[in-house]
Amino acid sequence: MNTKLNTKDIERETVIEIDNVKKQYRLGTIGGGTLKGDLQSWWARVRRREDPNSKIGSKVYAKNEKFMALNGVSFDVKKGETIGLIGGNGAGKSTLLKLLSRVTAPTEGEIRVKGKVSSMLEVGTGFHPELTGRENIYLNGAILGMHRREVDERIEDIIEFSECRQFIDTPVKRYSSGMFVKLAFSVAAHLDADIMLMDEVLAVGDMAFQKKCIDKMVSVARDEGKTIIYVSHNMQTIRQLCSRCIVLRKGEVIFNGDVEDGINVYLRNDEITAKLFNDFTDKHGFTFLTDKVLMDSLEVLDKESCYFKDDEKIRFRLKMHCNEDVRSLSLRMMIHNSDQMVTATCVCYNFMSCKKGESYERVFEMDVTTLASGVYKVLPVLFELNELGEVIDCDGVYPGLVFEHAKTTEINWKTKLYGDTALPDMVCVGE
Repeated sequence: MNTKLNTKDIERETVIEIDNVKKQYRLGTIGGGTLKGDLQSWWARVRRREDPNSKIGSKVYAKNEKFMALNGVSFDVKKGETIGLIGGNGAGKSTLLKLLSRVTAPTEGEIRVKGKVSSMLEVGTGFHPELTGRENIYLNGAILGMHRREVDERIEDIIEFSECRQFIDTPVKRYSSGMFVKLAFSVAAHLDADIMLMDEVLAVGDMAFQKKCIDKMVSVARDEGKTIIYVSHNMQTIRQLCSRCIVLRKGEVIFNGDVEDGINVYLRNDEITAKLFNDFTDKHGFTFLTDKVLMDSLEVLDKESCYFKDDEKIRFRLKMHCNEDVRSLSLRMMIHNSDQMVTATCVCYNFMSCKKGESYERVFEMDVTTLASGVYKVLPVLFELNELGEVIDCDGVYPGLVFEHAKTTEINWKTKLYGDTALPDMVCVGE
């Protein structure tokens, strides 16, 4: 069922204008969280010792080092639109929502917002842990400028939607993370706000509640004309909810338009990009594998890019070395879609045996013509079958290959409409 909104029926009034917004942070000066922690860090720097408050393996920034979280972001949002904001970690998504919520101010540029803003930036934002669920509902209403009687009119709907009626008079510090999200989302969705800002709000809730939340957001945007900006790494919820997609990368907008096209741009520009040659050094680490045989590298042959049309097969060379004797080695290529779900698997059984201490290379050919258009990530796994026919995995690397596939069939095959795999054409066998 296509739940996308028909924004043509909604008044096309601009409610958010973001004009060349930049946000710069100065790093390395404070960060202990307390005065005691900051003094400890300062004293360690004076003595040229390691900072006792820094996390193991984290980058230590120099004093007064600058970091540009947003660098010239500009776009408009119309009333009733549902905008999907996507990008890798550190792209600037949460920073942008904090600017829109006025939690912090931009370094440069202008943000103009028309209407009341309700936000869920992270679990617990806007809730006082010592207050009960009911008291926090009234607190959030007061923050939005609502009178008590206005909250009274909505409180039963809020409690019913949150599924927390049994615990509504319990301090929220005793809530589980799932209960917290349920109540927080219910408050944000039902109170008198014109614009809803949602940052990974569905990551904690169960599947049934996620569907309930998506249906509610679709409803408030379509029926009440509310505007929603939604941040998520779950591409399926972006498809279900959003009418437009904005992709951020390193603090800049690299795409603003159709949802499916935006998702493909995001996947192509992710930290893991399509490569013709993939070195697997230091990429192993699946603890459940035997390490009898390890893959060294995977190289795509006969191509200048990892872009494949319907009539093209993927030919690649796999290099590996053997740590123990293996009588019969096999390879499976597990193909993942944009939602990180396995959508297809291709297997080459018993292609070789190998001896301890030897290195090998083999060329394989993989047919992906039945896949829908889109970007895919592949998990290659070397495995053997023991005497009882059991599969014993030796090595796996994810993603060992990233490629893009484009359908050239008569219909415009879209993953969101028809699925990830195209079965062979049906045959009419009679009346």
